[in-house]
Amino acid sequence: MLKSELLQLIANGENSGVEFKRDDLRPEQLAREIVALANLKGGAVLLGVEDDGSVSGIQRADLEPWVMDTVFGRHVHPMILPYFEVVDLGGGKRVAVVSLTEGTAKPYVLRHNGREDVYVRVGSTSRRATREQLARLFESGGMLHAELLPVSGSALVDLDRARLEDYLARVIGDVAVPANDDDWHRRLTGLGFMVSRHDGPPVCTIAGLALFGHSPRKKLRHACVRWMSFAGHDMSYQAQDDSVIDGPLVALWTGHHNQPPSVAGLVERLIDRMQPFITVQSEQLQDGLRRAATARYEPAALRETVLNALVHRDWTRAVEVEVVNYADRLEVTSPGALQNSMTVEKMLAGQRSARNPVIMEVMRDYGYVEQRGMGVRRKIVPLTRDFTGRDAVFDTTDDFVRVCLPARNHG
Repeated sequence: MLKSELLQLIANGENSGVEFKRDDLRPEQLAREIVALANLKGGAVLLGVEDDGSVSGIQRADLEPWVMDTVFGRHVHPMILPYFEVVDLGGGKRVAVVSLTEGTAKPYVLRHNGREDVYVRVGSTSRRATREQLARLFESGGMLHAELLPVSGSALVDLDRARLEDYLARVIGDVAVPANDDDWHRRLTGLGFMVSRHDGPPVCTIAGLALFGHSPRKKLRHACVRWMSFAGHDMSYQAQDDSVIDGPLVALWTGHHNQPPSVAGLVERLIDRMQPFITVQSEQLQDGLRRAATARYEPAALRETVLNALVHRDWTRAVEVEVVNYADRLEVTSPGALQNSMTVEKMLAGQRSARNPVIMEVMRDYGYVEQRGMGVRRKIVPLTRDFTGRDAVFDTTDDFVRVCLPARNHG
């Protein structure tokens, strides 16, 4: 790091990715800051800089081995290797920069006094992680799939038996469907749709309820889609529709599987509700009887965007998927950040990382999502560009992933 770069970093002050410390602190104090940064997006600790940004300089003679062996070696777990460098600012003052990237083995913990504590970065401070933050860290590190968590108060009766029988017999080819409740419990537990309890019969998992529940929202309030439509370019102008769409993710086929489903699933219910607001009526009559309707959004790209939001949503966040139609665009917002160090660039390049593998596999079994799992690269991006002449826009934060589909200009 150049001297000018360091001075600029100091001038900008502490933030979510930069921490100032004297070098006479205890090892567990430095380890706490390191752990918090690794659990967020990485960053740097500047040793030899006071909280107010004044430079006191390095005082410790053995600073590098102390940082690497004592702090990282004994107090930070799992192992993460930083980049250590010392920058001379002149006048006998030097500052050590301990840089690290976002950790891939979250959650990182501070080991001290026989304990393992998890810290996260909140603004310019490091705090012990809350219960919800812990769940997200375990999930992002691949140690927890929230879709397999039990849904309190649920039971076999909350699942649609007809849909389950169709899935077992027709979709995955079981020779025989379960004959009684005990058999159903064993089969569905094996599939990840239910989970055993020591104090009673199995309960539904989030995945089981979301996929096959009669009305998932009754037991899992955020297992639904919030749909809104506005005539203008923002929510302040003329609300056309505002509703919550509930239902199982998968539809039910009682006839040939190449035909439309006999009973719609959540995706079909949502698209049906959207139709009057995402089509434009032509001035010309079709077949001399009715006016032709033309789409404002490319249908396959729209369907893929909605499916991605539902399949990859973060179940540790108790908010619903949101689909909002405006005069010039459609915004689809899925709760949670991109998973497993995924970025928009990696997603557009075709990399795949399933947050909810059980839900993903079932949706693939039904043909809702493609086997290659490259819908963004193969459908959303090219189809939207060809249909509208503009690009889909992807926006990600720590709280959500949002895809904006531009509307086709029918003027």
